[in-house]
Amino acid sequence: MNISSISANSLSRADLYAYLVAAIAPRPIALVSSISKDGVVNLSPFSFFNVFGMNPPLLVFSPVRRGRDGSIKDTHQNVLDVPEVVINVVNYAMIEQMSLSSTAYAPHVNEFVKSGFSAVSSHKVSPPRVGESPVAFECIVKDVIATNEAGGAGNLVICEVVMLHIHNKYFDENAGLSPQKLDLVARMGGNWYCRANGNALFEVAKPLRSKGIGVDALPESVRNSVVLTGNNLGRLGNIAQIPSIEDMANIMQDLAVQNIITQYTVNTEARTIAIHKLAQDYLNNNQVTTALALLMAVN
Repeated sequence: MNISSISANSLSRADLYAYLVAAIAPRPIALVSSISKDGVVNLSPFSFFNVFGMNPPLLVFSPVRRGRDGSIKDTHQNVLDVPEVVINVVNYAMIEQMSLSSTAYAPHVNEFVKSGFSAVSSHKVSPPRVGESPVAFECIVKDVIATNEAGGAGNLVICEVVMLHIHNKYFDENAGLSPQKLDLVARMGGNWYCRANGNALFEVAKPLRSKGIGVDALPESVRNSVVLTGNNLGRLGNIAQIPSIEDMANIMQDLAVQNIITQYTVNTEARTIAIHKLAQDYLNNNQVTTALALLMAVN
């Protein structure tokens, strides 16, 4: 295997950061509104961010100390002085304004004004929310955990959600949030972002209500297939039970299967490859049980 193994300590801070943010991606974006002890509103995006629990509902983001001198950012100082924030999610319609709000303006500058976002009064916290954001979370800051005081060090801002604001147009027919309608964006490395829309969205069934048989339950020839991918094997292993004898008998009557067996009576290696390709076609058409029945029957 051709791989580069690099000690983190051997890298410059800039190179390590570049590798981290490029590889740990895409990252959701928290567009955080906060307020200073003097009442000056601040708005800034952070991609070191995620949800960390629901009882209580916790969101965590991390303003990193400036690399050049280890100083803290305005948002960091604000949450220490006034422990309240609004975390606004970012969709594609907001991306350029969001980027503009990341500019290192002076502490007295209101990024709502600079970016052109609408400042809407919150219900339970002092900072306003972004009116254009699909979903905004009013939060009480429960804790700020500093990981270091050097440049580049993170500071975990632990926020408890106390109020949600959701634009009705982003709900689906089941009163859930539609990923297609949300059209969210996420941070990659450098100047790159990605958009959660169109072909970028796909579903994978979660093995929550039943236990999959596991890849280890598949025949060795299937596990070591030169055709089937890791995703193919994972999907086969997620099936709840081995296909029945009847399922296997039925697939053997399929004309495509019979043609493969007839064509490759002597060349078993070529037959295996052809069968695996056919099974892969079944998988691509969401016929998982049929695919596994074929692989089990012609093993």
